[in-house]
Amino acid sequence: MTRDPAVQGLDVYVVGGAVRDALLGLPAGDRDWVVVGATPQEMARRGFVPVGGDFPVFLHPVTKEEYALARTERKSGRGYKGFTFYTGADVSLEDDLRRRDLTVNAIARTPEGELVDPLNGAADVRARVLRHVGEAFAEDPVRILRLARFAARFADFRVAPETLELCRDMVRAGEADALVPERVWKELSRGLMAGRPSRMLEVLAQSGALERVMPELEGAQAVSADLDRAAGRNLPLPGRYALLCRLSGERAALGRRLRVPAECNDHARLLPVLLQGLAGSADAASRLALLEQTDALRKPDRFFELLDAAAVLGPVDEPAWRRRVQAVRGVDAGAIARACAGDTARIKQAVREARLERLAAL
Repeated sequence: MTRDPAVQGLDVYVVGGAVRDALLGLPAGDRDWVVVGATPQEMARRGFVPVGGDFPVFLHPVTKEEYALARTERKSGRGYKGFTFYTGADVSLEDDLRRRDLTVNAIARTPEGELVDPLNGAADVRARVLRHVGEAFAEDPVRILRLARFAARFADFRVAPETLELCRDMVRAGEADALVPERVWKELSRGLMAGRPSRMLEVLAQSGALERVMPELEGAQAVSADLDRAAGRNLPLPGRYALLCRLSGERAALGRRLRVPAECNDHARLLPVLLQGLAGSADAASRLALLEQTDALRKPDRFFELLDAAAVLGPVDEPAWRRRVQAVRGVDAGAIARACAGDTARIKQAVREARLERLAAL
């Protein structure tokens, strides 16, 4: 048994992603633990700090890793919050694993390294298959999003046909309509940051969920290749989200409905402006107009991030634009204001002429 005094005598197992990733030979990430046969009172006596909301989850007093009591769940309402959890000491490890989403996420490992795999998840890891654990999968619509996100992360895994059909049944039953914006955005953003974001869109479209949870993204699969190239270039989330929304005329509505962070919304709004401006920036006046429209003089870093996103779609002379931004920002507006003796109209015109002169000189 483990010599960790906090868990000495407890029946504990590493579960979920840490076990799956170890089987795939991937770097070790955060470990989640399940405790079988214990009570919240016993965990508190051992120094564990309770942090769970709907069900008992505790932080280890030293490592701060999460330890959850083994639990089962019963559908009690609609959507992903419509569950009643039971964490009695009689809940077995197998009971806990059966309520998980995919077989590859329903594998446990003892502290000594022995696998506990009642649902044959290790075989699905070897076969590269994403398969639902059981019919209870249909009770939580978030699992459709998670399935799509895992497909984007593990690009060499296929979705089991019966799992995809179950997702279609869930969409037809209206379960996807119960998803709340925060959960949609959480899974969407994580999928966009995966290695193959196109597979997330593919699974969502095949299940019918895409048009239900993000109807503003009609034709989103047309940008799938763009998103995969963005992933290959390690673009940050705002640039990837802007590319996702590039062909949508409803990007503002999508941002409001999913409560998308302001930085991502700004990139989505400005990328079409940038693309149009790049196509017509043949002279100093049009280049200055583009810099002003994208607020590049006040937020140059964001402008260069937008250029990186634009470069996914075609060649962009970023060094030239860096010189232009530097030149225009080098105009001393304060000195011009003093020379114009506070005449606002003259100041504005003089600053503009100085900036145009700098651009023309380049």
